[in-house]
Amino acid sequence: MSKAKSSTIVSVQGLAAAGLVSSTEAAALVAVEKNFSTRLTPEVLGQMDSYAPQDPIFRQYVPAMEELAFAADEISDPIGDMPHQKCKGIVHRYPDRLLLMPTHTCQVYCRFCFRRARVGQAEETLNRAELDAAIAYIASQPQVREVILSGGDPLVLSDRRIGDILRRLAAIAHIDVIRFHTRVPLVEPARITADFLKLLRLRSAVYIVLHVNHVRELTKPVRASLARMARAGIPLLSQTVLLKGVNDDATILEELFRCLVANRVKPYYLHHLDKAQGTSHFRVPIEEGQRIMRILRGRLSGLAQPTYVLDIPGGHGKVPIGPAYASGSAVDGYDIVDPQDQSHPYHD
Repeated sequence: MSKAKSSTIVSVQGLAAAGLVSSTEAAALVAVEKNFSTRLTPEVLGQMDSYAPQDPIFRQYVPAMEELAFAADEISDPIGDMPHQKCKGIVHRYPDRLLLMPTHTCQVYCRFCFRRARVGQAEETLNRAELDAAIAYIASQPQVREVILSGGDPLVLSDRRIGDILRRLAAIAHIDVIRFHTRVPLVEPARITADFLKLLRLRSAVYIVLHVNHVRELTKPVRASLARMARAGIPLLSQTVLLKGVNDDATILEELFRCLVANRVKPYYLHHLDKAQGTSHFRVPIEEGQRIMRILRGRLSGLAQPTYVLDIPGGHGKVPIGPAYASGSAVDGYDIVDPQDQSHPYHD
């Protein structure tokens, strides 16, 4: 199929008009769109090599009929946000940090989203009174040192709204770190302007954590946006989701993590896919994820190594699930496996 014109696509009919799917496919995909919105930016369209399900960028954003298949163990709130929601927009799962979600709108909608049951709903965006209540909750929790702006994607908000939120958070004495979790620099790099970067000059340290799954997402405009943030002194980290048919290959992830480090982004987490409804076609077994991580340990420096993690369903927290390299005990000694999968005895 020919390349689509450079305009944002917001429906399955738009996908058909742009040539990403046939009109027959679009008619069938209307049922999928009832469960979860469609949105692709011109930047995302340009990252695709082909308009086909085997393309790793296409696969992440274009709806598929497999999304209508709900596995028995898939749930609408896979990481347990709701049991830890203290007021609208606040999820407080860990003692020293919490999520502030001012919006549930995104610039793009990833087909494997773990918040797909809520993301894309305009009514979830906080109004002034709701934001006041959320900020008041944060101020009442002196043990909280870090606020994570998530959603949705906080960078869909205007500079005015982001600036207001940042100033109010930085005015709370116990908030040392403010963290953005965002896809926007990868899908709309022009959003990272000098005016936006000025907003990040706060008493509190500001970190930006980027969601990126494939090296092809790191286009020239995207790398330029990363450079603008790095030059402004913003620490950059990345989160990647292990996805079947996208990046479940050590060579693909090696290339991604090398490119991130070269662009001053520290790979932070490799997420095992959460059990959101309609996402089983993306799922990679933990054993395969561990095998990939073993290979990467032998190829990449520690600077380029993310932690392979699982968010335990039900809201029980995030834990490392990477391969083990030591077994045994202090009494009998340990067996240590090196990156080449060779065993070595070790005694304390």
